[in-house]
Amino acid sequence: MGNGGVPAANAAAGDKPLTRAFEQVPPEAPLAMPEQDFRTRPPLIATRSLNIDIGARRLLVVLLALIPAAMAAHEMRRSIGLDGISAMEGVYLLLFISLFAWIAFGFATATIGFLLLTVGKGRSVTPRPLRASEPLRGRTAILLPVCNEDFLGVLGRLSIMERSLAQVMGGERFEFFILSDSSAESGETEKRAYLEMRKSFSRPVHYRRRARNIGRKPGNIAEWVQRFGAAYDYMVVLDADSVMSGQTMARLAADMERHPHVGLIQTVPTVMGAATLFARWQQFASRLFGPISAAGMIWWAGSEGMFWGHNAIVRVRAFADSCGLPELPGRAPFGGHIMSHDMLEAALLRRRGWDVHMVTADDSFEEFPPSMPDLFTRDRRWCQGNIQHVPLLVKIVGLHPVSRFQLLVGASAYCTSPMWLALILVVLGGAASGLWPAAAILPSGGLLAVTAVLLFGPKILSILWAMADPARRIGFGGAARMTRGVIVDIILSILMAPVAMLTQTINLFGILMGRKSGWNGQTRDRDGMAIHSAIWLFKWHVLLGAGLTLLALRAGALGWTLPVIAGLFAAPLLAALTARKDLGRRAQENGLFQVADPWWRTQGYRPLRFRWPTTDARRVGPVAANDE
Repeated sequence: MGNGGVPAANAAAGDKPLTRAFEQVPPEAPLAMPEQDFRTRPPLIATRSLNIDIGARRLLVVLLALIPAAMAAHEMRRSIGLDGISAMEGVYLLLFISLFAWIAFGFATATIGFLLLTVGKGRSVTPRPLRASEPLRGRTAILLPVCNEDFLGVLGRLSIMERSLAQVMGGERFEFFILSDSSAESGETEKRAYLEMRKSFSRPVHYRRRARNIGRKPGNIAEWVQRFGAAYDYMVVLDADSVMSGQTMARLAADMERHPHVGLIQTVPTVMGAATLFARWQQFASRLFGPISAAGMIWWAGSEGMFWGHNAIVRVRAFADSCGLPELPGRAPFGGHIMSHDMLEAALLRRRGWDVHMVTADDSFEEFPPSMPDLFTRDRRWCQGNIQHVPLLVKIVGLHPVSRFQLLVGASAYCTSPMWLALILVVLGGAASGLWPAAAILPSGGLLAVTAVLLFGPKILSILWAMADPARRIGFGGAARMTRGVIVDIILSILMAPVAMLTQTINLFGILMGRKSGWNGQTRDRDGMAIHSAIWLFKWHVLLGAGLTLLALRAGALGWTLPVIAGLFAAPLLAALTARKDLGRRAQENGLFQVADPWWRTQGYRPLRFRWPTTDARRVGPVAANDE
């Protein structure tokens, strides 16, 4: 075993030796991870013939999005373009049709996923079962990167996965690595907790804390690859809040062995561990609405899937050969370390010819931010990371067309909020200035009905999917409780939509002006927030609500703007109330936002309870026995 303070050189990257703060690790097995040259096309591991089936799937999805958008454009052209189209009307049409096509694409994906999960029983989107005749041959490392986390909770979740692996065939082929980038103070607490508990585990659980956090999470993973990667065939990459069953990890490893051309398999995790009302709401929405959209995306993505940075298995040598990330020249948001590394790493694997697949799994989980402000903080980091991809679409030679499309969609997702805001301002501004009556510029009743179907249709399909399976229906509390949860979800979503719209608009323009995001440890636990803090945090939302009210009154369009205005005015109260744990408990007691228990509860697993040698170690957070 290694010891704290052992120097090691990052030979592949040419760095000077770094002193590691503390580590208990196996002997090193170095593996080169060269920095990728984006200007030249790398050699392919294999050539792939044209897959007509996948091409037809993608064409179908595009047509299902563009045909309704074309019909909407024709309808709008008939209503406002009889006497020609002014510049202002042209801007309005461009914004409306673009946003209409965006929601039509989401509806088409969800509809296909619904058909797969109901008619097709989901066979094409789930990992294959293990076979006793095919024992696992490769070694798999399970990586848990942490940075100033509740370490007791991390060890508690690790204990669940470790004991789950002991119950499956081939579980002895897996080892855990806790890769810490925590501060010195948190690192001392982690060290004592690790040394206290490491002998309680039945399989190797290694720990390493870097003295210097270089390159954030991708740098953390790369350092492990360069030091230990040659000893392992695969790595299961998790987040600090992830849980995945041993059965699913073994299935993923078996799939990697059956298919040597696959470089990465991403599971679609669902939300767990919700305590606040906000997190319980999002947990319910993730469990109910997420599966059909995920199944549709898996269907058309094929071997050009995405990577979300956690809850996935990766072929180590493929990753080392393909995913060494350079530091980009220039200032933020486009320069510096690559922030949304995961989507780009999937694209780089495909660039060398490795397949990237996605699968659904009922026992792959992650946690969700406990409040609206915490969600928006995380979203700002993602926004900067995705915007950083835009110039790379042109600079990187050899990207697969679908990878380029996915990176473009990821970046453009943050442009829809400014587009929604611009659309509202164009309609109200034109009506207030006398360019058109508000009623004349709005879509017809039929087109509004179609828009409503595209927006809320996926929720209706999700209800039908859940109703079709008795066990799933019971997991959501039955038909009545599930329907009540969907109604409350729709109300809260309508209120939150304008809040997210303005927040993402502010974030996008701030990032483009050079105000970069930090990337520190996430806030994973909260219980309420003061109303005065919420008012200050959402002051621009309240001011926009007041401005839109005056503009709507002058334009004579207060009726249809009322949901937007109400959401903006309610933002502080909505954020403060939904961040409370007591309301989350009350919702649970009343059966609101009910979901099925996670797999480890139904099988009797509980995280280990830890006894600390000193009282000051408890400062990290709640005991790990909190297994929600």
